[in-house]
Amino acid sequence: MPLASVRPSTNQLNKGNSKEIWSFALLLDSRLTIIELSVLRTSCTSWKNQSGRRTLVTSTSHLVNIVEVGPRDGLQNEKGVIPVDVKVELINRLGRAGAQIIETGSFVSPKWVPQMAGTPEVISKMDRLPGVHYPVLVPNQKGLDNLFKLLDDNQFDSPVTDDISIFTAATDAFTRANLNMTISESLQRLEPVARAALDRGLRVRGYVSVVIACPYTGVVDFGRVREVTKALADMGCYEVSLGDTVGQGTPMKVAEMIEEVKKSVPVEKLAGHFHDTYGTAVANVLTALAQGIRTIDSSVGGLGGCPYSPGATGNVATEDVLYALKDSPYKVAGSNGGTINLDEMVEIGWWISERLGRESVSRAGRAIRARKQLGEKERKAKL
Repeated sequence: MPLASVRPSTNQLNKGNSKEIWSFALLLDSRLTIIELSVLRTSCTSWKNQSGRRTLVTSTSHLVNIVEVGPRDGLQNEKGVIPVDVKVELINRLGRAGAQIIETGSFVSPKWVPQMAGTPEVISKMDRLPGVHYPVLVPNQKGLDNLFKLLDDNQFDSPVTDDISIFTAATDAFTRANLNMTISESLQRLEPVARAALDRGLRVRGYVSVVIACPYTGVVDFGRVREVTKALADMGCYEVSLGDTVGQGTPMKVAEMIEEVKKSVPVEKLAGHFHDTYGTAVANVLTALAQGIRTIDSSVGGLGGCPYSPGATGNVATEDVLYALKDSPYKVAGSNGGTINLDEMVEIGWWISERLGRESVSRAGRAIRARKQLGEKERKAKL
């Protein structure tokens, strides 16, 4: 069907019929459709439905922050041992490509997550570029104590990190599998960790896992997601990342979940974290942006998975997010020419994937490399 024959007018969009808007988005099945809608319906534009008043976009800024989680969340599920020098090189390459927030590791027991062994050595050896944050995951007080010891024992020109992440989940079943405790117990244990980190001058970010579906209990109560997110925000987290850990999220469910969370937490404090198990991660990213979220977690090369979520595949690839936002009203923040360099990220995705013994799973990365290889082949043929 020709695009012109189905595209609604601006007046139709501004009338705010949510069913027509989503029907149009689904009909086109286009990434840019959601972006167009988010621009046409600017801040404070909303529509009414049976449950009351819903807001499509609550942020007028189109600057998108990327949290590059490849070195931590991307590598934590790998089976083989990854040398410290490889992790350091990955972090350094990401920084040079323009990433300004790079999750570098985790102060967790290597007994439970072997790939995070060596995090103190990694963050001590890596380059620390100006204007770049290097957060580390801290699961508990012991992890924070280990980080404090590293900060106290080493004299660096600049701190190895000024940012920690704490995490819990939206179901008791998942927190029991991951942390051996309930949600309530996990929040009680995290509160003094957050307080001590803030007192030390560190920034604190929160994670909520399984915000759409749980591998153990199935459908998740979005009201519970809202309550847990608010609890983390109340602890002083400057931002809370909402994680579709299983990767079962669809744009409609993601929108519904974010709408619920926004009832208690300002959208400016929310981030999106989407796994690509069912191939919907990019669409879910665009849905989150349309809802007003402006921070997205992603992983170079689509690295990742979750040791406590059987069957979950990698995070949305950073390259795929960068490509999806090309020629859009959104601008990705970064230090390489004012953004994150897509071509350099593609090269990094292939480099780390090959070091892990496989190919990059980034769709954009594979297409861009194939096009580049074809061009090189054609040039050689002309010689």
